Amino acid sequence: MTRARISVPRPTDSPGGVPFGSAEEAWFWSVQAQEARAEGARCAAGLGLVPRPCEPFDVMRAVDRLYRQRRLVRDHLHVLVHYGRRLMPPDPDRFREQRASVLWREAFDHIGPLLRDKGIVQ
Repeated sequence: MTRARISVPRPTDSPGGVPFGSAEEAWFWSVQAQEARAEGARCAAGLGLVPRPCEPFDVMRAVDRLYRQRRLVRDHLHVLVHYGRRLMPPDPDRFREQRASVLWREAFDHIGPLLRDKGIVQ
């Protein structure tokens, strides 16, 4: 009995991968990857449709580093996680999301430059 061959996409020639357009895009991507991993998906480097210059954990590690340096506080993390799972930033025009919107902006004012320096974001 012969086994069916499974086609696995090969990593592209681009060694660095395609950087994200924004830090928010990188955050949403890493949250989705973490959610998929929590649900049992197996993640492997270089097998995505678009090659990226990092692993999802690299973005999480950058946020953790900012938290440990006390540049982000717990409120920032709560907002990042809550709206990251919703895959949309808080709406500053909605009264109930105004504070979250301020925290979101503050967080990405710190996260953006760090990810840019690492080459994860354009």
